[in-house]
Amino acid sequence: MRIACGGVQHETNTFATVPTTLADFIRDSGCGPDFFGGEELRARFRDSGTVHGGFIAGAEQADFELLPLICVHAQPAGIVQDEAFNRILGLFLERLKQVMPVDGVLLDLHGAMVTEAHSDAESAFITAVREVVGPQVPIVSTLDLHGNIGQRSAELADVLIGFDTYPHVDMYERGREAALLMARIVRGEVRPTQAFRKVPLLTMPPMQCTLREPMISLMRKLHELEALPDVLTATVMQGFPFADIPEAGVSVFVTTNNNRQLAETLADRVAGWMWDLRDALQPKLTRVDEVIQFARDNTQGLVLYADGSDNPGGGAPSDGTIALQAMIDAKFEGGVVGILYDPETAAQAHAAGVGKTIPARIGGKTDDQHGAPVVTDAYVRSLCDGHYNFHGPMYQGMTGEFGPMALLVIGGVEVVVASRRHQLLDAEMLRVAGVTPERRKLIVVKSAVHFRADLGPLASHIFDADTPGIHRPDFAAFKYQHVRRPIYPLDKMT
Repeated sequence: MRIACGGVQHETNTFATVPTTLADFIRDSGCGPDFFGGEELRARFRDSGTVHGGFIAGAEQADFELLPLICVHAQPAGIVQDEAFNRILGLFLERLKQVMPVDGVLLDLHGAMVTEAHSDAESAFITAVREVVGPQVPIVSTLDLHGNIGQRSAELADVLIGFDTYPHVDMYERGREAALLMARIVRGEVRPTQAFRKVPLLTMPPMQCTLREPMISLMRKLHELEALPDVLTATVMQGFPFADIPEAGVSVFVTTNNNRQLAETLADRVAGWMWDLRDALQPKLTRVDEVIQFARDNTQGLVLYADGSDNPGGGAPSDGTIALQAMIDAKFEGGVVGILYDPETAAQAHAAGVGKTIPARIGGKTDDQHGAPVVTDAYVRSLCDGHYNFHGPMYQGMTGEFGPMALLVIGGVEVVVASRRHQLLDAEMLRVAGVTPERRKLIVVKSAVHFRADLGPLASHIFDADTPGIHRPDFAAFKYQHVRRPIYPLDKMT
């Protein structure tokens, strides 16, 4: 049995002002300008907490030959330029044709990529693959929980399997599930029958988190449903609300073993569960001054303030300064802000050296939506090259790089600046810069939810930030023009 695999991942924020280029995919993927595949790709992902790590493990368990073709990603940002998408898709199809015939194709896609030509780029990718392999070869694709999935993808792929967790700590498990299910399909042990529902509902990241209610209870019920006879897999896709496209919003998939009526019935049931939670999924935000006062009074340990409005994991610039300026103005002691994307200040600190004080202009350089630059003298406490290893549940076993980093001190506040834009989702990202998170009183985290997997257990309290930005969890902050209507909560629906 020969199974090809590969994919491309990008979460596109159509409200972001910075487009995503081919150079971004080259830089962030670490696979060189030719995007290597084959044994180099296998070596990169083996034993990692990633979808492709799961593909590799599943192939070995099911005893089939896995043919890795390409797997690339870019940090979430604005619309993907056609040059990038066409280059990546073209390489995948070229390599797929070279290894034909294959018995199946495993895809590692995100589900929320928007390009200049495609509002639903995943369906364009799956369409092109289907045209190469024909109607009989099974296609099984994993998807991020934030995928905005359209009908076309559900029609062309035999099985769609979304992440069950947010933070996404089950990527390996979903990849392995997809590989093992692919083997059963090819061997004729099961015949997948998939039902798809598009719920007229948009949800925001904070309450999509599966470590808090109501998602804890919902996922428990979903897993009980998956254990029913003839059910192969079931998924709730929360969608990515910062994409103004017709496909945005909640999706449901239920796949059974050749039982259409059961698949349709259960898909309706799960869609109903989601609709019943529509009000409970709206977040509560806390102002900066309120969390500063709470942290001052708190004697129970670390307080985390999730600055999701400036979350680079959702396309924001990660150089917002509202919380940093407020902490400085309040003369707060024991606070940290991280991780700000500011290559200019990082370079200035490296040029000056540890122990020096620099006249800094920190953050606020990408746009005017996340606060003005903080103009201040800053003491350079530590410097590093930005290389780190993921130790937390997400991407465990993989390596990362921020480029030159600096830990700056302004009064009683520390700020970590970096030369590359990445979401703070692993405590090692702070430790490498010289911050011991459990010894701080308040950390402003440039993340919406993913930080909860590794930093969350260190905290006594976590608050969702009421700050401005292009990833702000507040529908009133955005002017939607292309989402399908009516849709809740943009429209009154019962």
